[in-house]
Amino acid sequence: MSETLLIETHPDGVTVLTINRPAARNALDLATMRDLAAAIADLAANPSLCAVVLTGAGIDAFCSGGDLNELSHFPSANDGLDMISIMGDALLTLERLPVPVIAAINGYALGGGSEVALACDLRIADANTRMGFVQVRMALTPGWGAGQRLLRVVGYPRAMDMLLSGRIMNAGELLESGLVNRVVERGAALSNALDYAHQIAAHPPDVVRGIKALLQAGLNQPYEAALQTERDIFPPLWAAEPHLQAVEAFLNRDRANQQPITNNQ
Repeated sequence: MSETLLIETHPDGVTVLTINRPAARNALDLATMRDLAAAIADLAANPSLCAVVLTGAGIDAFCSGGDLNELSHFPSANDGLDMISIMGDALLTLERLPVPVIAAINGYALGGGSEVALACDLRIADANTRMGFVQVRMALTPGWGAGQRLLRVVGYPRAMDMLLSGRIMNAGELLESGLVNRVVERGAALSNALDYAHQIAAHPPDVVRGIKALLQAGLNQPYEAALQTERDIFPPLWAAEPHLQAVEAFLNRDRANQQPITNNQ
């Protein structure tokens, strides 16, 4: 990996990916796109992975999209196809990781940067976040999957409005529309996302993966098939040691609360 993508692995199975091009507002050049795609593929093959946090270096930008200073030198349709194939495939793999992925959005997340954030399961934004699907301003549509993901998150009318207006939304509008889960003070998105990731990692891994799997089934399967997926996930967890221990702890606590009060006088 190059220095433009930092990878930090924590002992509890949390991995942090940081786009490290702050001088370019963490815009993605082709080398960083390829590094990001390779890193995500490695995560997909990691059985000990519990949660992922994705962020940008510094506090001014999460990711400002593709680096047009470089990408403008590749103007053909085939060039465009190559670029969106790299990122489209990478973000689909990110979305399909079996564990939760949290975007820690610090500052600008524009164009392709908004697409990266939207491919994550959860989004924590700082108060300075500005996010926008600004592709229309460059005479483009989204190409990395944001159209379909935005439709699922905010619904057809809002998605149409956001894509056609290309407006840049502040943290308040992002929270109101459901595009982000939480808004925290400026500079605190990463620390909050890490805290959340460590909380997730403290749960039994099969339960966390099961929760993501049943929700992904609802997005990608017909209703009855998704219901069956949910039913298939439950029985092994019911019989697994973490559940049995949790039940025993609950019953022991309940028994202790029901002990008769004796009068020793």
